[in-house]
Amino acid sequence: MSGNTVTQPRSLTCALSRAARELGLKRGEFDLAVHLGRIRTVPDEGGGGGRRVERAEIDRLRSAEGFPEAFREGVKAVGTTEGAEIMNVSVTRFTRLARLGLVMPVNFYLNRYRAVVWLYLAEELLEFAADEKNAALLTGRTPEVLRSQLGTGLDLRPRNWRGRHLGFLLRQAQDPWERAGVFAAFLDPAHIADVVKDPYERSHLNGFRPAPPAHGTPGSPSAHLAEKITTADDLDEIGWLRSDLARSLEEARAYRPAPRPAPRHDPNAPTATPTLTPTPVPEVLERPCGLLGRLRRRSLRPAEL
Repeated sequence: MSGNTVTQPRSLTCALSRAARELGLKRGEFDLAVHLGRIRTVPDEGGGGGRRVERAEIDRLRSAEGFPEAFREGVKAVGTTEGAEIMNVSVTRFTRLARLGLVMPVNFYLNRYRAVVWLYLAEELLEFAADEKNAALLTGRTPEVLRSQLGTGLDLRPRNWRGRHLGFLLRQAQDPWERAGVFAAFLDPAHIADVVKDPYERSHLNGFRPAPPAHGTPGSPSAHLAEKITTADDLDEIGWLRSDLARSLEEARAYRPAPRPAPRHDPNAPTATPTLTPTPVPEVLERPCGLLGRLRRRSLRPAEL
């Protein structure tokens, strides 16, 4: 799995860009293969926070039968038009199947008009079309129950993509704080604040939240749209994300509490003066008699000036 946390000496690993070149894959093909767990990566032990690929993993992939052609076919992503052709259906029917969640996107990008273009694994579309149980969905009239769902505006493409992306990020997570950060990455800040009430924990958690997939410069309309797609908006989806975040946060607290600032010493604060307790003087419990007594009593009187 791509979330393997075992580190290796740097000489036995290579950067992702170098691994893509050595495997003869386009960067998009390589990244999708990593996303799907078909190329295993390890943490960068150099402290950069990135990922690397072991030389042994490159050798494993190269030795596979039919590499690289068969491998490329397994990570081929297509848009709606080509996907409809693969399944031998109209573009309209394909879009309905995708909105109903019957075929799931694996990625997306924004075109020049900032419209979302969903991408699907060609391999999965072929499997769906070849399954006899799906024959009625590919021809004839769409069942009434499905048409009524579409009539309400149902579109499960963003949610299904989030589910796949969440699984990818969880495979990459190395400790409970990173896993909690993954669940937080799909929630609105208001929901995070409601679950993580401690401000120091919330600040620490934000450092582990993966950023949305890069689409445009930060703050641009494209970046905002990508962030919107990444943020859960279905009530039940929000509910289980909040539940998983709360559970992961408990594990993270037990693993390593969030750092807190040390108490600050105010040099201008008044210093408490110690209270001195006087030493009690023993009382004369018995008054001696006779000459000796008179001499002792006289010695206890104050000296006369």
